[in-house]
Amino acid sequence: MEIRGKVHYVGVNDRNKALFENLWPLPYGVSYNSYLIADDEMVALVDTVDVCFFEVYLKKIRSIIGDRKIDYLIINHMEPDHSGSIALIKQYYPEIVLVGNKKTFDMVEGYYGVTGERYVVGEGDFLKLGHHNLRFYLVPMVHWPETMVTYDETEGILFSGDAFGCFGALNGGCIDRNINTDIYWNEMRRYYANIVGKFGNPVQKALQKLGGLKINTICPTHGPVWEEEIPRVVDLYDKMSRYEGEEGVVIAYGTMYGNTEELAETIAEELSKEGIKNIVMYNVSQTNHSFILSDIFKYKALIVGCTTYNMHLYPEMESLLSKVAAREMKNRVMGYFGSYTWASAAVKKLGEFAEKLKFELVGNPVEMKQAMKQDNYAQAKELAKAMADRLKADRK
Repeated sequence: MEIRGKVHYVGVNDRNKALFENLWPLPYGVSYNSYLIADDEMVALVDTVDVCFFEVYLKKIRSIIGDRKIDYLIINHMEPDHSGSIALIKQYYPEIVLVGNKKTFDMVEGYYGVTGERYVVGEGDFLKLGHHNLRFYLVPMVHWPETMVTYDETEGILFSGDAFGCFGALNGGCIDRNINTDIYWNEMRRYYANIVGKFGNPVQKALQKLGGLKINTICPTHGPVWEEEIPRVVDLYDKMSRYEGEEGVVIAYGTMYGNTEELAETIAEELSKEGIKNIVMYNVSQTNHSFILSDIFKYKALIVGCTTYNMHLYPEMESLLSKVAAREMKNRVMGYFGSYTWASAAVKKLGEFAEKLKFELVGNPVEMKQAMKQDNYAQAKELAKAMADRLKADRK
């Protein structure tokens, strides 16, 4: 598929993998995007694909350039779902010159043992293919230390690596104006929250660095090629990397026999009565945490609660909170509740996590012994009202 100016999409779709990074579910699959610049003078390949798809990948390349050689392989990102075919490409095109930065080549040798001619680039360096003039910008920790982007000055195309990418295979076309993009927006947020979420400051630096470029097309390594929706895509990344949250509450709870769930339901009902419309509830044992993390990135408030389990937090809640803490989120408000049967621990442990997260605490924690009683209903409603009041204060 030609994108523009002899730039072709040669990526592949993976509809078989169940878990991305063996962690995150892929209900719509995932694409591994690669791009071929078939200039009149020279040919450049931008990133590769997962090695499992190399045969299909090679057919796509040859359908465009036939027996022509590939002069350059540009490596924007070394994660194996994009670099996995480097060694095989080198076998089929032994004269190819690898293009990357110093940290790229440390990983090329470490992963694949590939040597040969290389072009080591730094900030602002360029490569002229003939009609196309490519310039390179380093964007470390978006989301690995070697990451860079390639900008085609001739056509205004940004080959962005994992930035602006999302989960979801491509169903037919690859450019946003030719496909229904509805499924990709939540998958972009989920992708960002789980893969890139920790690196808000590097993402902001990258956005500022690239902000002055005239970009007609964004070609990421996952998901659609963006043209019509570039403003929306950039705005989403900007807001998520600044940890901006919409008005709304995520209630995540861990329950064994339903009593803690009843407490969560009471909080949700009171929030609704207080005028909060965006309320999402998750049983942490039933929903993969990637979906919960996505909504925690989306909404301003988080209320968590669980039962005590062997004098510790309920295991699935502890796992979720560890993932939240690892992303070093900011600008969130939080409340919490817990339960126990004979020895209290959950509320204390949740309080310790709250200190670690450094979220703004709202309301008084609610602690329930065994089952819901009248005072627990009242305390839950007070917590909900305090959270609603805090959120409504931001409306002014």
